Amino acid sequence: MIKLTVNGRSVELKAGSTLLDAARIAGVYIPTLCHYPRLPSHAVCRMCLVVVKGEARPQPACVTQAKAGDVVVTVSSDLQAFRKTNAEWLLARHPNDCMRCEVNGSCKFQRLVSENQWEDGWEKVPRGSIEHPEHRLIDHTSPSIWRDLSKCIECGLCVEACGEPGQQQNVIGFAERGSGRLPVTVFDQSLADTQCISCGQCTLVCPTGALIEAPHWHDVLHTLDARRRQSAVQIAPATRIAISEEFGMKPGTVSTGRMINALRQLGFDYVFDTNFGADLTIMEEATEFLARLKDQKTLPLFTSCCPGWVNWVEFNRPDVLPHLSTTKSPQQMHGAITKRGSFARALGAEFAAGEAEPYVVSVMPCTAKKDEAVRPGVSGDIDHVLTTRELARMIRARGIAFGALSENGEFDNPLGESTGAGQLFGASGGVMEAIVRTAAHFIGDENALPLEWHPLRGVSEGLKTAKIPGIGKVAICNGIAAAQHLLKTETWRNEYVAIEVMACVGGCLGGGGEPKSMDPLVLEKRMQAIYDMDKNAPRRRSYENQDIQKLYATELKEPNSIQAHALLHTSYAARNSSRLLLMRFLDCVDRRDGTGAASLFHPDALWSTASPFGDIQGAANIEAFIKKRLLPRKYGPGYARHRMESAADIDDLTVVTPAGERCRFSVETVTLHEGSQSRMAIRKLVRKIL
Repeated sequence: MIKLTVNGRSVELKAGSTLLDAARIAGVYIPTLCHYPRLPSHAVCRMCLVVVKGEARPQPACVTQAKAGDVVVTVSSDLQAFRKTNAEWLLARHPNDCMRCEVNGSCKFQRLVSENQWEDGWEKVPRGSIEHPEHRLIDHTSPSIWRDLSKCIECGLCVEACGEPGQQQNVIGFAERGSGRLPVTVFDQSLADTQCISCGQCTLVCPTGALIEAPHWHDVLHTLDARRRQSAVQIAPATRIAISEEFGMKPGTVSTGRMINALRQLGFDYVFDTNFGADLTIMEEATEFLARLKDQKTLPLFTSCCPGWVNWVEFNRPDVLPHLSTTKSPQQMHGAITKRGSFARALGAEFAAGEAEPYVVSVMPCTAKKDEAVRPGVSGDIDHVLTTRELARMIRARGIAFGALSENGEFDNPLGESTGAGQLFGASGGVMEAIVRTAAHFIGDENALPLEWHPLRGVSEGLKTAKIPGIGKVAICNGIAAAQHLLKTETWRNEYVAIEVMACVGGCLGGGGEPKSMDPLVLEKRMQAIYDMDKNAPRRRSYENQDIQKLYATELKEPNSIQAHALLHTSYAARNSSRLLLMRFLDCVDRRDGTGAASLFHPDALWSTASPFGDIQGAANIEAFIKKRLLPRKYGPGYARHRMESAADIDDLTVVTPAGERCRFSVETVTLHEGSQSRMAIRKLVRKIL
């Protein structure tokens, strides 16, 4: 331990700590724009400059190591003048668009300017590079993440979060120098055309509105205000803890009841628990795992509930796709059950007849869930996905005093019942713990195995392992970087029987849509709340969920049944593959989205339908055919989809139609060049009935 003073206040702290650490221990506020606790600091913004006795010039507190006997001064007229000048330069390159900005009220830069009443001191300077105008400033192509680089302050946190210190995806990096410096994508591609996995860690660390989650909350609010549709919302386990921080509560504060009551005040007719979907996922996934274990085929099984991880596999390792569990995530299972199960039928005659469907929203800690909700084969089961941060914006927009709401609030049934195992999904390692609990029951060892597997818990290690008696060795990859490291060699194929991967460190609790926090221990605090909720749950194993048991008895028969597979399982495809193009096309056909289908074809493409309709020539005619010639789609329980016969065979184009027919497609593709971008399109699509 070392001792020093900050503004005359004596401080004692660990050797190796920074002056910024010392100031915070002393209760002294130092402004920062480029510092984030879990990423390395580079002293870019210079807002945290302080005076250290004996040093010739001010030092950046975020990177300067504290020394015994240091005398530190954080406030002086010179320091304030420098910060003011620095802010004025940033203001000259920043749009005056706070009123419409998605992070209005939670932007670090806005807060600094407001607190100090700094004014424009320079003429406005346009952003970007005159020499390289291809660096696009605004990009809304991704279903998960929006970019507006006119609001960027070049702090570098997004580059770090996406790069080696963080997710190790390296999708974005700095280009140019001086005033033209910008964090851009590889080859200036739109974000949707990169290998971005939509994890959203860049949005989590961005101090301004340069990187945000694709906003859905405006549309949700307008739909609720109109009151024309029956609406249902599901909330994920991590959101009910983290949302407390958005309203000034301590990290780890559980606000399940307050959240339920706030959602009812916003106008939702039904409030459900995503943990119901988590319990259902475990029933399907544990059964699938034990079947693979018995046959010793396609092991290890990788969990599939994290869409960022699934995206990564489809981009980088299609050879791993057969190892992914075919079960849908809890969000998508819950959405499918809500829209296409008995709940929808019970809403009224028009719902039972397939003429209407409920409006279904999910509240998630994850930006990639927005991406997942539009995947082929599941799109439409969730109408909109809100992040935890977005829900907080909605609550503030309607003037709801969240902290004053009662914590007494109950989920609606039957899709609101859950167990402690479902709650564990919010934490890294939790899915594996939940699987083990139910798998142990299925093999008759639940009383011999502990409920809690502490070696699988925590956020400090990237790879965690445990040997489960009667099952085998399992692993937890805490963050996508840990998964990448594990897959560098082939030892995983024989060493483990099951592997959980969460793209974000800490699991969903550290998701890209969670509240932004400067507390270095925030993940540990959120995680402890998850474990406490599990420990206090009256039922802690997924198979103990009474409503899940009723669902199988009345609708699904048993886990992994034909009925369950039709509703609760999904398929995968390598990115930029013929199989993916086919899956997207069939999804558009099922939803009668003629425009979307036409966008997948070359303008002069041919579709051979192997039906009385014959061959259809040209993308425009394909669009018209889907819109005008096909029967209107059914909704709710009457809605049926095409599905791939093989869940993960990257070369298999065999399809089962909604009527149960088997057919096989052949796809001829071509590369279309559109400006600086290029994409693969269908040149010829031929269907053959088997």
